[in-house]
Amino acid sequence: MPPNAANGLAGSAEVEQMLSSSKAGASKQTGVLFEDDADTNDGALDVNVVELKKAEKRKLKWVWRNIILFAYVHFAALYGGFLLLTQAKWPTVVFSIFLYVAGMLGITGGAHRLWAHRSYKAKWPLRLILITFNTIAFQDAAFHWARDHRVHHKFSETDADPHNATRGFFFSHVGWLLCKKHPDVVAKGKGLDLTDLRADRILMFQLKHYFVLMPLACFILPTVIPMVCWNESLLCSWFVSTMFRWCFQLNMTWLVNSAAHKFGGRPYDKNINPSQSPYVSAFTFGEGWHNYHHVFPWDYKTAEWGNYSLNMTTAFIDLFAKIGWAYDLKSVAPDTVERRVRRTGDGTHELWGWGDKDMTAEDQQRVLFMDMKTH
Repeated sequence: MPPNAANGLAGSAEVEQMLSSSKAGASKQTGVLFEDDADTNDGALDVNVVELKKAEKRKLKWVWRNIILFAYVHFAALYGGFLLLTQAKWPTVVFSIFLYVAGMLGITGGAHRLWAHRSYKAKWPLRLILITFNTIAFQDAAFHWARDHRVHHKFSETDADPHNATRGFFFSHVGWLLCKKHPDVVAKGKGLDLTDLRADRILMFQLKHYFVLMPLACFILPTVIPMVCWNESLLCSWFVSTMFRWCFQLNMTWLVNSAAHKFGGRPYDKNINPSQSPYVSAFTFGEGWHNYHHVFPWDYKTAEWGNYSLNMTTAFIDLFAKIGWAYDLKSVAPDTVERRVRRTGDGTHELWGWGDKDMTAEDQQRVLFMDMKTH
């Protein structure tokens, strides 16, 4: 998932030059984005995606402005963490948690599940709430976030993927924001159909006024409110509720691109890198069930199960569905999930993992069967 946290920090003046000076568009589609993209009855493409996933060997062009700014953000966040534990007033801590929750919902429930994947529909009051929360998060305008995320899914782990995980953990976590985009990212992004996004007036209002709204929502108000409302110091207001909160949220979101593409099981498709990570899900409100999400990206839950404990965003959407502000929630039929698990899963699925053809005799011998009658 691309939290473009500071795409706005990277200049776009070289876009045309990038397009004209490269073999742009060489990457082939490796993933589905919407349900009608699938070629098979279990939601897959009818291609060997393993052979298509690669990274061109190229020297990265570093953007030193971004490197310096992100270095400051992280050092400031470290100091903010110290102040949070030693000096910040408890209302500042609570306020920072509120901003984190709001910002994360703006990314997960808004930019990701609503606008990037169209996994549900929302009436204008909910869209207004989500765009406000999304602006607090400052991970670029939701329009750009959704566009780049669609590219990420359709061309996952190719050069057109903004944070191609085959380039390594650091690149997929933050390195992609410290260098110029691969020309394929720009070319494939320009080739997407974004008419649905352009038709959303709330989304386009944020895009048009982003560099006025974003500083207010992410930096100015989170610093001023603690000072005015409970007499917090400028030091704690800036470094705790603004810098620490923002940096922590960025890194938690980036873990979806890095950790959830490297560590964990792959019960739905063992041929792709996205994996199941409960730890990432805990901090990103359900975005860590990433193997499922890349197999069935149109499911509004981004997970097979409806458990709210590690999926606060699903609970948030369900809450608004009860009052009619969220509707047409998409999910995946259990038999479709089962077909995919049995065909491409790694054997770790809770229901259909046992007996998969890739389960070795040694694995079977290590299973402990418990007789519940004796307990």
